[in-house]
Formats: sequence, structure tokens, C-alpha cells
Amino acid sequence: MCTCRLACNRFRMVLTACAVLVGSSVAFAQAGKPVSFINDVAPILKENCLACHDAKKKSGKYDMTTYEKILAGGSGGEPIVPGDPEGSEFYELIVTTEQRRMPPRDKGEAVPQEKAAIIAQWIKEGAKLDAGVDPKADLVKELRIRWKPPVPPKVYPFPAIVNALAFTPDNQHLIVGGHHELTVWEVATGKLVKRIYTRAERAYGLAFLPDGKLAVAGGRPGQEGDVRIYDIQAKGAKDAEVEILDGVNDPAVLVKHLFDVDDSVLCLAVTPDGKTLAAGGCDRAVRVFDLSNGWDKAKLTQTVENHADWVLGCALTADGRYLVTAGRDKTAKVWDLQAKESVVTFPEHKEIVYAVAVKADGSAGFSVGADKQIRTWKPNGEGKQVKNAGGHSDEVFKVVAHPKQPLLATSSADKTVRLWDANNLTSIKQLTGLGDYVYAVAFSTDGELVAAGSYDGTVAVWKVRDGSTVKVFNASPGVTNPAAPVEPGKTKK
Repeated sequence: MCTCRLACNRFRMVLTACAVLVGSSVAFAQAGKPVSFINDVAPILKENCLACHDAKKKSGKYDMTTYEKILAGGSGGEPIVPGDPEGSEFYELIVTTEQRRMPPRDKGEAVPQEKAAIIAQWIKEGAKLDAGVDPKADLVKELRIRWKPPVPPKVYPFPAIVNALAFTPDNQHLIVGGHHELTVWEVATGKLVKRIYTRAERAYGLAFLPDGKLAVAGGRPGQEGDVRIYDIQAKGAKDAEVEILDGVNDPAVLVKHLFDVDDSVLCLAVTPDGKTLAAGGCDRAVRVFDLSNGWDKAKLTQTVENHADWVLGCALTADGRYLVTAGRDKTAKVWDLQAKESVVTFPEHKEIVYAVAVKADGSAGFSVGADKQIRTWKPNGEGKQVKNAGGHSDEVFKVVAHPKQPLLATSSADKTVRLWDANNLTSIKQLTGLGDYVYAVAFSTDGELVAAGSYDGTVAVWKVRDGSTVKVFNASPGVTNPAAPVEPGKTKK
């Protein structure tokens, strides 16, 4: 299923980083250095405990979201005896071989021995909190604040999945989401010219604002998500012929941080006039911002919670009045941003709806999904379906509207892109040349080109007029083979 693959990644860097963290913590204890609660213990608790002991579930009435609440315990009383790991139920439940284990046996694997040893050492040292950390502070947020993104590898060990791409306003370059970076490529030659480092591990949505600034939605799956605005024309250092911009620390590059949440932001939409921006994701919400006074004075106007599951796609009418969304809950929906109410639910897909598009005047909505269909429907009244069309032989992940003509482009797990007449859903062209699931598709601003990116990192560019290929290249720096093998244990679906 696609949403599993959305959360999958060919890099083992996160695992490597975790191994280093564990190894360093054990080394601290062996060297007589104190174990840090926030740096060494809290990440273990987040990974192994908070799924059942967050502020909502509180299994056993035990909320573990803050240091203070961890020490207070739940229905069983105080679980930690500072200085005595063996006398602390908190530790004993982690290492026990009996049936009553934490995490429960039906919820996952036991805490690894080396990580349990870190917790034991922390308790032995008095179960102390680091100086300067508020005992009432939310641990997830504290960990997010302290986390530092890795520098992207100069040469990628594996191709990076292309989840998002966009043409620059002059149509000469493509912005492609990479691993903790955005990469910029010449359309005509497929040459890498710029790399923009980002905090987000992956970009899922890209949209240029009228002044040329780039809004990016993304995140680290299961860790955090955000929307940030970059000036990709800022100056950076040169590495050979490639310019490097620091979009993590340089305020001349990262010009605005709109918001962050606890999981990935999966979609982004901006009105043509740049006055309204909407972004949604794994928390089921779409946040809507008023940018009419400039992106630097962006104002959150409403948070729309209209879906029962992840929001996978969003679109806005040109006037910014209506928000159209796609959900993992198998529906497409329309929200009236002026009235602040839901006006339409379109349920005909009966499967996951991955993406939506809308005519600029709001007269027609379009949606695609796991049912392999593209459907058009009235985004007002009862939201009745007008027509549906097949053509793709597998799940359809994206649908985007042409900037000037009644034309749509879709991308699919069948490794193709299709162009459609938006008025009658007639399939006009099938574009080939990619060898894996096609997750991202975009038109150039002049409407003459269409580009798409796939699971194996390959990007293809075609002419809209005749479907001829302009360029095919791999958008993972240093990777030349577009047909990368699937990692052991991974499957296509």
C-alpha cells in the first residue's frame, strides 16, 4: 500500500545514528560520565513507551509525556526509586521475562538490552533531570528542539524517493526533494547546480510564491513535520560547480518557519496570488494561512479537521474560498474557508484518496486514489460524481491541473504519467520512461513541460504538446543508475 511506502526510505542513516547514540551512552556510563535524561533516556522512552503512555491513552493511568509525570507514575504508584534500578518497577517491567512486560508483548519487541542498561544506569545515578530542563516540559517537543539534522551525503549511497518536485518560475530548473535537502537541476541537461540543506528529511509539497520564495512542506516520518519558506536565490558556498545553501541555520536562506507538528506534513497548496496557503498531513489537520500582507507576516487563520485519517492532498480555488482535500479515510472533501464549514464529502473512491485538484473557478473537483481511477465531481451541493475514468493499471498517487489549459496530469504506481482533458476526462497521452512508482508530477509555469519523479529517484521531463522526452536523470546526487534495487525485506506493495 502506498502510505507504507510514503513512510519508507532507502537510507539507513537514522538507524546508524541511533546505534551511535546507544553506543555513546553506554560508553558514557562505562567512563563514569552521568547519563543524560533528555539526551539518552528520553529518546528510548519516546520510541518504546509513548505509544501507550501519551497524554491521550495513558495506559494504566500512566502519562509519560513529561519528566514530572514519569516520576509520579500511574495507578501503580511511584514507579522509580532513585538509586535502585532493581527496586524500581519502571525498570523491572522493561527487563522482565514474565508475561507482564513493558512494552506489552502484543505491542512490540522488548526494549533492547543495551537501551535498558542506559535506563538502569540513569536510575542508579539518581534518576536526575538535566539542568535547565523544565520537569513539566513535553518530552517530544524537547527532543524535537534539540535534534540536529545530518548533513546530506555528498554522494548518495542509495537513490532517494522523489516525493515532490516543482519547476522554478523561469522554467529553467527543477527543484526536487532529496534526503534532508532540496536539489536544483537544469531541465535541459539534468545537471545538478544547487543543494539546499533542510531540517526536514523529506519534502512532500513544494509551491513557489509570487515573489519567487519557495514554500516547502515535509518532515521526518513519525518525528516531526513542518512548513518553511526558503529564498533559493540566496548566496551559498561552492563545492566544485554546485552551490550549497544552508536552509537549516542561515536566515538568508530559511526566511520563514510557519509551523511544526509531531509528524510529517504531506501536502501544500497556494493560491495563484500567493495570499492563501494551506498545508495538511498526518495529524489529520489542514492549517490555513493568510499571506496577503506578505509571507513574513503570515497569519494562521484556521485549522481544519475534516478528515478521520491522514490528509494526503490539498488544493485551493483561485479565489482562496474553497479548500479541497484528499484523505486516507477514503474520501475527498470540500471546506468553505469563509463560512468555516464542511460543504461536500465525496465518497465514491471506496479506497484511499491520494490527491485532489480543482478548477480555478471551483466548478469541478478531481480526485485520484488506490482504486486506479480519476474522478470528477461537483464541489458544491451534494458532491455528486460527474464522471470517472480508468487508464492507469495501478494506484494513482497525484493529480495536478495545467496552469493555463483544461488539462490534468496524473502519476501512478504503473510507472506512467497520463495527460487528461479536464472537461471530459478523456485520456490524451501516456508518458513513459520511468521505471518505478511515480509519486510526484508537476507542470511548468508556462504549461509547456511536465515533469515527474519516481521511487527509484529518477526524474523525467516531457513536452506537453507532443509527449516527447526532454530529459531523464536520477535526482540523487552521485547516483547514475536509475534502476536501484529494492532493499532486502522491502516489497513494492
